[in-house]
Amino acid sequence: MSKGKINVSVENIFPLIKKFLYSDHEIFLRELISNATDATLKLKHLSNIGEIKGETGEINIEVKIEKSKKTIHIIDSGIGMTSEEVEKYINEVAFSGAEEFLEKYKDSASETGIIGHFGLGFYSAFMVAKKVEIISKSHKKSPACHWICDGSPNYTLEKHNKKNRGTEIILHIDKDSKEFLEESKISELLNKYNKFMPVPIKFGTKEETLPLPKGAKKDEKPKTKTVDNIINNSNPAWTLQPKELDEKKYNEFYRELYPSQFEEPLFNIHLNVDYPFNLTGILYFPRLNNDLNLQKDKIQLYQNQVFVTDNVEGIVPEFLTLLRGVIDSPDIPLNVSRSYLQADGAVKKISNYITRKVADKLLSLFKKDRKAYEEKWNDIKVVIEYGMLSEEKFFEKSEKFALYPTVDKEFLTFDELQNKIKDNQTDKDNKLIVLYSSNVDEQDSYIKAAKEKGYTILLLDSPIVPHLIQKLETSKTDVSFVRVDGDSIENLIKKDENTVSKLSEKEKDKLKPFIEGLVPKEKYTVKLEDMDSKQLPFILTQPEFMRRMKEMQQTGGGGGMYGNFPEMYTLSVNTNHELISQILKTKTEKKRNHLILQALDLARLSQNLLKGDELTKFIQRSVDLIK
Repeated sequence: MSKGKINVSVENIFPLIKKFLYSDHEIFLRELISNATDATLKLKHLSNIGEIKGETGEINIEVKIEKSKKTIHIIDSGIGMTSEEVEKYINEVAFSGAEEFLEKYKDSASETGIIGHFGLGFYSAFMVAKKVEIISKSHKKSPACHWICDGSPNYTLEKHNKKNRGTEIILHIDKDSKEFLEESKISELLNKYNKFMPVPIKFGTKEETLPLPKGAKKDEKPKTKTVDNIINNSNPAWTLQPKELDEKKYNEFYRELYPSQFEEPLFNIHLNVDYPFNLTGILYFPRLNNDLNLQKDKIQLYQNQVFVTDNVEGIVPEFLTLLRGVIDSPDIPLNVSRSYLQADGAVKKISNYITRKVADKLLSLFKKDRKAYEEKWNDIKVVIEYGMLSEEKFFEKSEKFALYPTVDKEFLTFDELQNKIKDNQTDKDNKLIVLYSSNVDEQDSYIKAAKEKGYTILLLDSPIVPHLIQKLETSKTDVSFVRVDGDSIENLIKKDENTVSKLSEKEKDKLKPFIEGLVPKEKYTVKLEDMDSKQLPFILTQPEFMRRMKEMQQTGGGGGMYGNFPEMYTLSVNTNHELISQILKTKTEKKRNHLILQALDLARLSQNLLKGDELTKFIQRSVDLIK
């Protein structure tokens, strides 16, 4: 057996850094500004604890482009570095100065907001630059230094005449990265990654209009002055305490996050926890439609006010990816893959906390003002129903605030619904039958027929209803959901004891073959029913199980296992309707067939099943019957 030490060749590091350190080369700006922010926050901390005496002066970060020289400059007035520190922090790849600082001042620096952890961020500069310079002057009494590297393992380090404390990074942009010399591109990146950094960031200048002096003439035009263009809000709303914010300020921050959104959010949830992990943020409930995919990727994830990603799936519970807002946690690393985040213990705790916090907020809104909550229901129901389906703990909590609206716009909790229907909506096994409609226009005739019986019909029209009712039936074994146009409603409908069939058994035996001879057996099952004479002569219903499975497959469930199910319907013939008697009395086969097909097409029309050539034939047949 032999032992040894793996030799990492420095010559091979730079090509790897250039190609593979980050998937997006644009990330270099975020990393360098994060380093400048750390240098500034370190300075503030040392000043606060008395290690640096006197005034620290103006503290900010500046980004400059010198297009003629093909350079980008990142300048800070932070803690600076000595030559020895450059040797230590820059020349030793992956040595993290931030971690060393936090360790040294661990008793006082826990709240500094220092970002860096890995020590590789600086080298992201070489993804876009052919040469990098560092000019730095430490806060300590030592001369400034000048470090230059051309992307090879060779560098030079010498004294410099810089007088002011801080560091300037100069990137000599490579020819294949010249897009980063455009002001519009840098402005875009600053707005994306650094919009809420905790230190003011200056990028160019802008014109500011001055207020008119007192006594100004009516036609006098206001003067302007040139000021620094500060691109970031260093104290965003989520870093403040809830007591410092009102609804107006929350909404102003929402518009800052989403400038193109004109509608106000419905309400917000302020997140703030420091144990067993650190997390702050604000989540907003926007007005949602029934599209589960349209609204995703609107939550922004930050680490110490540095933008990480807006793809928070797996970090935030999936049903909450429909919300908007910000989550900020120093426990979420900046530079690791999403698969790592999904497996990380801290991230799982964060996900559970957010779920609980959202559930608590919804219950609070429900209890505080139920009427206002009901008015918001159609805008928030998709999120809640999705959460009930996908998160078991949320499902349990939702019992107290999930609503079930009726077609008459009455909003009921499940307990209220059970109490309302328990006396007249049960089957022969005393199982509670919950009737629902998924589309009041398409199912209007069925709704009216059920309401005449005194039944309560829910309106459940979101795209995940088939999955949700499956879940509800599993958790509440004494309840069954039946769509109002489903064939299972036959188990529920009470027949009037005084209703007598207008047809004899002999007439029924004669009628059934007439109908079965005109309808495809593989598609329709014919049943003769003694119904109220006011109901339609023919009524089409679909087997509840089959229809629901097909709907689930269409919305992402079943894995395609139900895709080959044929379209099958139960054709209920109302033997007490006068048209049925007329069909039996008709002398000619042609006219009888016309009446049967017309009644069948009317039933199909009520289910929105009549299209194309069949619809054309129905219209022509209708004209012939009128003539």
